[in-house]
Amino acid sequence: MTASPSTIIMPVENQVREMDAKILLSCVAAERGFPVLIGSRAYIHFKTASIPRGVYMAKSMKDRSIRMFKLLNQNGHDILAWDEEGLLREPDAVYHRWRLSAVAMKDIALLTTWGEDNARAFRDFSGYENTPIKVTGNPRIDLLRPELREFYRPEAEAIRNRFGNFILINTNFSKVNHYYSKLGELKQAAEGKKAGRINPYDAGKGRHKLAIFDHFQKMLPELCAAFADHTVILRPHPSESHQVWLDVAKDHPNLIITNEGNVHPWLMAAKVVVANGCTTLVESAVLGTTGVNFEPEVADEYDFAITRDVSHRTFTQEELLTTVRAIIAGEMGPLDYATRKAALEPHIAALEGRLAADRMVDVLEEAGYLDQQPPAPSFGNLLHGWYRTKTRALEKRINMYKPGHRNNISLHDHRYPGITRDEMLDIIGRYRKLLGRFDGIKVKKHSKHLYWIYK
Repeated sequence: MTASPSTIIMPVENQVREMDAKILLSCVAAERGFPVLIGSRAYIHFKTASIPRGVYMAKSMKDRSIRMFKLLNQNGHDILAWDEEGLLREPDAVYHRWRLSAVAMKDIALLTTWGEDNARAFRDFSGYENTPIKVTGNPRIDLLRPELREFYRPEAEAIRNRFGNFILINTNFSKVNHYYSKLGELKQAAEGKKAGRINPYDAGKGRHKLAIFDHFQKMLPELCAAFADHTVILRPHPSESHQVWLDVAKDHPNLIITNEGNVHPWLMAAKVVVANGCTTLVESAVLGTTGVNFEPEVADEYDFAITRDVSHRTFTQEELLTTVRAIIAGEMGPLDYATRKAALEPHIAALEGRLAADRMVDVLEEAGYLDQQPPAPSFGNLLHGWYRTKTRALEKRINMYKPGHRNNISLHDHRYPGITRDEMLDIIGRYRKLLGRFDGIKVKKHSKHLYWIYK
């Protein structure tokens, strides 16, 4: 009997942030011979009992993952995990508490990382038990490299034609300005409302983020007025509420609030990017777009050093306006490449050479998943897993219709509005043209929000 390759199970939570990179990763896997199932993470979870055995590509390993990881293992799937938020991290003790679960990590077969510093943070975790760690980089950075960044050029040019030399502001206040306010963990900690014992670090970080959030609200009208002849685009974090920004925009016609599409073409099209401690400043540094880290409140224990190291730093509204004016006038550009590269390399692998997507699929192939599926679970485990998966799916579907619930369908659709087969084929076609690869890659609909990518 001929062995079958493992199914690569590719969940996507935040579509605008993750989908393009995960389609690239899916194409590389399909090119090697893996069948890939990609789509909404919630809808993939509904189907895990019926998906052919394979490898689930997890983007986090928190306590919240424990139940799902157990079910995946019971249904015969192995888990390869990385931390999508592992690039910008708090001090190790806080990062380990917030992002890593010793229980969840026991069910992981392989770990990949953004870079060597991320790998060190995994190895130093008290719950780490020698799961193989591979430093691969992240496919999101592949899309910013010279050979692939042209993927976004048509969108970037269309954006620039619409808005001219616009100022881009990216915010990352979801933990103090969440789409659902009760899910704003740091805001609750700062206000003493978080369930259970409040950690002093969480409360301090919450106060720090709230103070910066307040400064951004005060800065935005000043920026819009100072650059009244420019469009100011503000992109909130995918899980952030837009309302506070929309309220500001009512009085400033040159201010536009949007989460349209992936952020990368917006970074390419922008004359300058303004943020505070945001991944987009790192992405801008890779692209060579001039970034400004606005730091009206400075606290080394809460701020991310890497965003400071790759950007121009400003500490007051006056400094920010002066710096942005100089950048728009062409008197100031990004930090020099050598400075940016030195700051990036400890944190991001695959800035050059083989793509991170290729390195991740190398890990799968070297582990033998192309030659065979993970071992079949015992009949008892399989039956238990099937029952628990169906029960969980029913529970989650009910929660989709509970107002304010973290599984509510409106929050799902906010994060994952959906993609068509034709749109997916168009993305693959653009990758094919740029890389000279992926001939014969096909897309077939599996079910709602889910697609097969295969060769």
